[in-house]
Amino acid sequence: MINTEHFWMPFSANRQFKQKPRLLVAAKGMYYTSDDGRQILDGTAGLWCVNAGHGHPKIVEAIQQQAAQMDYAPPFQMGHPKAFEAATALVDVAPKGLNRVFFANDGSEAVDTALKIALAYHRVRGDSMRHRLIGRERGYHGVGFGGISVGGIAGNRKHYGPGIAGVDHLRHTLDIGKNAFSRGLPAHGTEIADEFEQRLLALHDPSTVAALIVEPVQGSAGVVIPPQGYLQKLRATCDKYGILLIFDEVITGFGRLGASFGAESPTGLRCRDSDD
Repeated sequence: MINTEHFWMPFSANRQFKQKPRLLVAAKGMYYTSDDGRQILDGTAGLWCVNAGHGHPKIVEAIQQQAAQMDYAPPFQMGHPKAFEAATALVDVAPKGLNRVFFANDGSEAVDTALKIALAYHRVRGDSMRHRLIGRERGYHGVGFGGISVGGIAGNRKHYGPGIAGVDHLRHTLDIGKNAFSRGLPAHGTEIADEFEQRLLALHDPSTVAALIVEPVQGSAGVVIPPQGYLQKLRATCDKYGILLIFDEVITGFGRLGASFGAESPTGLRCRDSDD
């Protein structure tokens, strides 16, 4: 019997789990194998990170070859060819205009980094008044202090104090009574995007807002599909007031919605052709 005492599991009821552990011991293709031999469909692709399936021969071979050649190289003032090749490959599939890549270890780190970049971007442009960050109710942006601050899930932040100062949240678009059984993008709820300009920007002044961060499709608090035209309105408002729009695509990116990223089809939003 494996000793489960020392591993403190994230987002898990640890006492209950350790009384009756559910253990996965192998994976192949679309399925995990449990310790009692059952095949379990991996419907979420790990934690949204195994898009090509488990144990793909080409991926296994690439990992083995790289580990044998060089397992790690520091990125501070030095580099290695594969990092630059990976960045170029990512730019090739990214929405037009997104042509710089900063690698992170996970979604939480990536979100906090994106928020820092947004604040620094305005500062180096001489617009240091822009310090405010806007998220959405029900939004999930990881578990760093930046991510839980702009995120809209109370249980993820209630134990940790006020978080980052100056954060506010846009109302979410979930309305089951009006949008249940919608075919495609729901027709109701586009007007909620107007609240970004009419309520939040009117309250805080647009000149103080650095960035709005959203998921193209909200994932962790329920799969909430954006209404028709909703994301386009947010894009237009951000452009109008010089606010950066950050798309958190940890869940929606790399083909999960049909296109390479949720910033494209099927949500209908196209990123503007600029370096912003």
